[in-house]
Amino acid sequence: MKTAALLKKQKPSSIDALPDECLFEILRRLPRSRERCIAACVSKRWLMLLSSIKSSEFVGDHKGSKTLPDLNCTEPWELDQDISFESCGQLMRCLEAEEANDVRLAAIAVCASEGSGLNKLTIRGGNSTCKVTDLGLSAVGRCCSSLSALSMWRLPLVSDVGLMAIADGCSNLENIDFSHCRSISDKGLIAIAKKCPNLVSVTIDSCPGISNDGLQAVGRYCSKLLSISVKDCPLVGDKGISSLVASSSSSLMKIKLQNVNVSDLSLAVIGHYGKAVTDISLTALQNVTERGFWVMGNALNMVSLTSCTVSCCPGLTDLGLEAMAKGCPLLKHLCVRRSSNLSDAGLKSVSLFARMLEGLQLEECNRITLKGVLDGLLSCNARFRSLVMIKCLGIRDIAYYPQELPTCRSLRSLTIRGCPGFTSSSLAVVGKICPNLCQIDISGLVGVTDSGILPLIETSESRLVKVNLEGCVSLSDASISSLVKSHGSTLKFLNLDGCVKITDRSLLAISANCSVLKDLDVSRCSVTDFGVAAIASSEKLNLRTLSLAGCYAVTKRSLSFLGKMKESLEGLNLQQCKLINAHGIGSLEEKLWWCDIIS
Repeated sequence: MKTAALLKKQKPSSIDALPDECLFEILRRLPRSRERCIAACVSKRWLMLLSSIKSSEFVGDHKGSKTLPDLNCTEPWELDQDISFESCGQLMRCLEAEEANDVRLAAIAVCASEGSGLNKLTIRGGNSTCKVTDLGLSAVGRCCSSLSALSMWRLPLVSDVGLMAIADGCSNLENIDFSHCRSISDKGLIAIAKKCPNLVSVTIDSCPGISNDGLQAVGRYCSKLLSISVKDCPLVGDKGISSLVASSSSSLMKIKLQNVNVSDLSLAVIGHYGKAVTDISLTALQNVTERGFWVMGNALNMVSLTSCTVSCCPGLTDLGLEAMAKGCPLLKHLCVRRSSNLSDAGLKSVSLFARMLEGLQLEECNRITLKGVLDGLLSCNARFRSLVMIKCLGIRDIAYYPQELPTCRSLRSLTIRGCPGFTSSSLAVVGKICPNLCQIDISGLVGVTDSGILPLIETSESRLVKVNLEGCVSLSDASISSLVKSHGSTLKFLNLDGCVKITDRSLLAISANCSVLKDLDVSRCSVTDFGVAAIASSEKLNLRTLSLAGCYAVTKRSLSFLGKMKESLEGLNLQQCKLINAHGIGSLEEKLWWCDIIS
């Protein structure tokens, strides 16, 4: 009787009764990755145990043997529906916000071990919601030896322990991107640099634990490094940057430094060793002076540089910019933002010495004047194609122009935005100097009227393709009618957002003259149902996108016209059209089922 009672109380036998050590030995003897992936679905315990087994610890893994496929077996990647493949066949995975946790990472690590394995992993977390820790990252390190790219954003619980696990198991790593990972330090970065010699791209953003030692290790051990980007790392200074650039001088092609504690020394080293550098971006380098830019240019060794961006660097002056223009013979694209010490003299030096320059962007450079810009255009090379000026308060009308204006026939694209002193008289002069413009963007220039835009249209010898007049509140139908009559056969993009004087007359002209127009924006214009009907019924138009947002005179009567638009229409914006109700929008969506409608 006692024996029977004991048998009743005794729990049924189960494999789960085995300790972890025994289960570990059983699971590591599963013959193939497919069986391991299926076993991982049994329970969280089995999943975590499988993810703790290194690839080298599995027994009887015959990857090279050919077996008949089991048609009833679920493929490993089907167990994790969010795994995706790039066009080149590489397996990649992205975890975001709340779905980013250790269990998910463990599942990815186990199930992605089939075939070529996981190649790219991106984890986007948050300071409060992300639950990814070193445990999940260690699982990836043990199971994903083929990992080539790792991006981690806002993972406060990941430390050097996780990075060292990645370094131990992922020796093929080529790209790392660590952003706002406040618990990692040089120790983890050094481990990756030592054990991942194939690194070609390193991005460090807002990681306060990373200092000079980590960057020195990257330069010392990663001889194939092509790109380095360091942003908002207060412990990074000249020692780290100089050592990295000098060690990787033969391969380094792209350098991006933002808000780090470097001085003229780092720029001098870049100038001396940057023979292979093609792209450089320097932002908010408060300790760099005029001497740093001057030395970097006069080193005469940056012979491969084609693109240069300098933002919020008070040390950039006319002298430094001249030295860079002389010392970088292949410079094609130059962008300068928020430079209070740059004047017309520096701009003239660029136009004289940068003979390969194709594009120039100036943003919030308030000492640059319109006279300096015109002088630069007249002395620029025949390759110069694009000029962008944004929020340059010194760009304003000048009182005197020479009677005979030389021309700059090479310029194809002109952008002038947020320059309130630039009005119609200046625009007319620019049109005469640059007769071959194909793209014009003068959005936000409230001082431009028909008297400025009409001469530009009339003097244009080339056909305009892209025109952005957003916020030009003084323009009327006369300008738009002239524009489309002269350039309707080539015009592909037209933005009239906020041009309150534009009416149905412009839409009638567009529908009659524009045969290749793809994108039309008449938001906040004074158009009505009549104009919409003209656009919708046009035989010539094959619009891809149409925006009528904020057109208060457009009513539900327009819906019947819009419902007949061609299948080329991919996007329709009807936001803030208050006279169109939800029922009407629903009916329109049924008719234009292929189109993305915003209401």
